[in-house]
Amino acid sequence: MDSINIKQLAEKLNLSTSTVSRAFRGHSDINKETKEKILAMARELNYQPNHMASNLRDKKSRTIAVIVPEIANNFFSRAINGIERIARDNGYHVQIYLTNDDFDREVAFISQLHNGRVDGIIMSVTGEANDHSYMHKFRKKSIPLVFFDRMYDDINASKVSTNDYDSSFAATKHLIDKGCTRIVYLVVNKNLSIGKMRMQGYKDALESAGLPFVENMVIDCSNELIHNIDILEGVFRVIKPDGVFASVERLAIASYYVCHNMNLKIGDDIKIICFSSLEIASLLNPPLSTITQPAYDMGVEAAKILFRQLGKIEERTGNNDENASEQVVLQSDLVIRQSTLGLK
Repeated sequence: MDSINIKQLAEKLNLSTSTVSRAFRGHSDINKETKEKILAMARELNYQPNHMASNLRDKKSRTIAVIVPEIANNFFSRAINGIERIARDNGYHVQIYLTNDDFDREVAFISQLHNGRVDGIIMSVTGEANDHSYMHKFRKKSIPLVFFDRMYDDINASKVSTNDYDSSFAATKHLIDKGCTRIVYLVVNKNLSIGKMRMQGYKDALESAGLPFVENMVIDCSNELIHNIDILEGVFRVIKPDGVFASVERLAIASYYVCHNMNLKIGDDIKIICFSSLEIASLLNPPLSTITQPAYDMGVEAAKILFRQLGKIEERTGNNDENASEQVVLQSDLVIRQSTLGLK
């Protein structure tokens, strides 16, 4: 059977073309019975909706952008899966923009997305600069923005995060309870909001245990494995820590390499814990203690917020002012394994 157009389908159903169109776009003002009737007749008559033409009429791309610093990190791949599920349920596509922690790329992406290429943005920032004027300009546009995990505190937008301070405090306290007194804190970017919160939890846990906070025990690392191994080999030789708290999983992995090179027994000579969503954490030798963030759920929550904001814009009941922003904080899990329990 030859396919028909939307006008012919509407005539068969004795409905308006706008009603049929809204049913295919999932509008809430179409009741369930009517929608099922429309979809059943469409299948019977081999009707295929022209989404591209519909998007052009609505001045929508039916696409959202997800800007992330990396995708090799298991956290971000899980978060993207959560975002994609909600987008798919809403009839949207997802475009991934990878900054590689390059601030200039971040600025370029945001600038490109001003022109209606996407209907909304979900973003985890690089945090490489203090000048966010480009973002302030973007916020004057009508495109919704939701931050997740890594965000700029001075930008008014909806945000999805985890209880980083509490988790960091608990992880540091665990190392202290296991006998550690010289705990180094490894960080890539301490200027990020999550970097600040995680380091504050580390500092306060030391203070509560009567241990001094020493500035040179906070180790600035990089995104490069080889460079981090070089940094940490020097740290382990000079400072001789008995505990390592890594703010991101790549720094824990680098620590494992260094311990192997220096014949240090992880769990006994030195204890290691980190923020990580690494699925193989339990398979490492020894299994790695982690603060596991609900990455998938964070992606889901960020996408749900974005689509609520898109709905308000569509209904013309809201905009991007401060009253439209939402703040969601999810709980991470402290998972203790042999890297802090020891093998003895």
